[in-house]
Formats: sequence, structure tokens, C-alpha cells
Amino acid sequence: MKLRSKAGFAILMLLGCVQGALAAAPDYPNKPVRVVVVYPPGGGIDILARAIGQQLSEVWGPPLIVDNRPGAGTTLGAAIAAKAAPDGYTLLMTDVSFAITPTLYAQLPYDPVKDLAPVSLLNLVTDILVVHPSLPAASIRELIAHAKANPGKILYASAGNGTLNHLAPEMLKAMAGIDMVHVPYKGAVAALTDLISGREQLYIGAMVSTVPHVKSGRLRALAITGKKRSSVLPDLPTMAESGFPDYDVSAWYGLLAPAGTPRAIVDKVNREVRKALQAPDIQQRLAADGSEAVGSTADEFRAFIKTEMTKWGKAVKSAGAKVD
Repeated sequence: MKLRSKAGFAILMLLGCVQGALAAAPDYPNKPVRVVVVYPPGGGIDILARAIGQQLSEVWGPPLIVDNRPGAGTTLGAAIAAKAAPDGYTLLMTDVSFAITPTLYAQLPYDPVKDLAPVSLLNLVTDILVVHPSLPAASIRELIAHAKANPGKILYASAGNGTLNHLAPEMLKAMAGIDMVHVPYKGAVAALTDLISGREQLYIGAMVSTVPHVKSGRLRALAITGKKRSSVLPDLPTMAESGFPDYDVSAWYGLLAPAGTPRAIVDKVNREVRKALQAPDIQQRLAADGSEAVGSTADEFRAFIKTEMTKWGKAVKSAGAKVD
């Protein structure tokens, strides 16, 4: 009888929690919602956060306020969101670095799996591999041949140790069996500046920052690093089409909430965000930047993060990258 009573009590408690979560969703939000963005104002992720915020504010009434918290390789903003109250009034917008930092950093001030709940994968950002025109390579095959004939002679620039444009060339090095030298900079602007000047020879980065220089002739594009060709440069082949079927590198932005946020609220935010991503102005803005709207479910994003952590964890270890 005691066991039955305990089981019955547990069921009642569980039902109470479920009912409480469901009750929390209908009037959510009834005050401003803060979105912690892990980069400074003005970048692609900040612009998308504000565009989505405008769409949601029109539906919800209370505004969605962007709180830019850059620093510590995006871990500062992630830690702030992870420690916030799990009530739906603090969200986190981060990027592919979320999947890189668990292996890159010896210790994080939060657990990316246990302390944050996925809400939605927002988009995939197309990257391209570009080289300085002085490099005698007009395709990936020619690049690999030149690298093998000149080991350690190709210098590739990145925005810093452990960034995507550091690890993406490292993945190519491992797959192709070539030797290129990493030259880290303090940010993508500095890396691109020296690439254009000819001081470095290769770079993998976002289309929004590289395509203008490709069209002007200051850089030469060799391949798309994601799975699909881009409408911005439709004639540019993918890495898979260039002989590396397992090479798949895309940047991305995603939305998360503090762990423990009621599932009903997570689902409500997910539904509204997915609708917002279908707005014509957001679709056009993303396409112009070589980006593709996704708008996944929370469970799909959870599985995606797991896959990304595995992929980038291997890349970090292969490159020997580390940040204390």
C-alpha cells in the first residue's frame, strides 16, 4: 500500500509540473524577453537577432531585447544565459563556436549540454575557400597538387586560434594529407586584409565578407565548403564536388534557453521563431549573405549540436588547438 501511495503521489507531482508548464505558456511573454547575443552589435548574428526580435515583438507585444555580450571566445555570453532563471525571459543566440569551445577550452564556466536547452537551429551560413590570385591554383585539385609540391609554403589566415576559419583548413589538411601553415589574426578583418595584400595565400570564411573581393578580382574562389552550391556564386563547386565528399563545413546560428525552461515555453518560442524566419525580408537578408534559413525543431537542434560537437572536437584535437 505504501508503494502504491508513493507511486500515486509521484504521478500527481508529475502531472502538477506538466500542468504548471502548460499554464505558463499561454500568457508568455508578459514582459520583455532578453536575447543574449555572443558577439558585438553590427555582425550577422546581431542583425538576425534584431530582425527576429522585431517579428516576435509584433506578435507577442512585449519587446525582444538584444543584449550583446561578446568576450572570452563567446563563452561569456553563453555563461550569462546558462546561469539565468529558466523562465523563458532569457534566451541565448550563439553560433558554431558553441560546438567548438567544449574541446577548445580546458574548462568552461557552464556545461553546454546540461545547462542550456536547444530551441532552434536558425540558419546555415555558407563559407567559401578563397586564395590570393598569386597562388597558382584555380581549383581544389590544383591547390592540393601545389600544396603537395610545396609543403609548408602555403600560409592560411584565420580570425584566431580555434575559430572556424582556423579549423576548416585543418580539416582539409588532414583529409588531403597536405601541410599548410596557420597564421592567426585578431579578427576576420585583419586576416582578410593581409590575405588581399598577398601576405597570406588562403582563407576559409563567410561569403558576406569574401564575395565582394572575389567579384573585384582581389581574391579567387575555389569552392563552397558546405553541402550545397550557393545562389550567390552558382558556378562555384562544393568541396564534395571537388574530390572531398566527407568535407562539410558551415557556420550556423542557433537559439537556446537555460536548462529547465518549461518545454511549453521552449515549444512556443520555437514555433514563433520558425514563423519569423519565413518572413520575406529575413529570407532575402539571409540569401544575400549566402545564408539559408533552417528553423529546426528543438529535438532536431539537439541532435545537430551533438553531431557538431563530435566533428569539431576531432578537428580541435587534430589541430592541437587549445585556449586556457
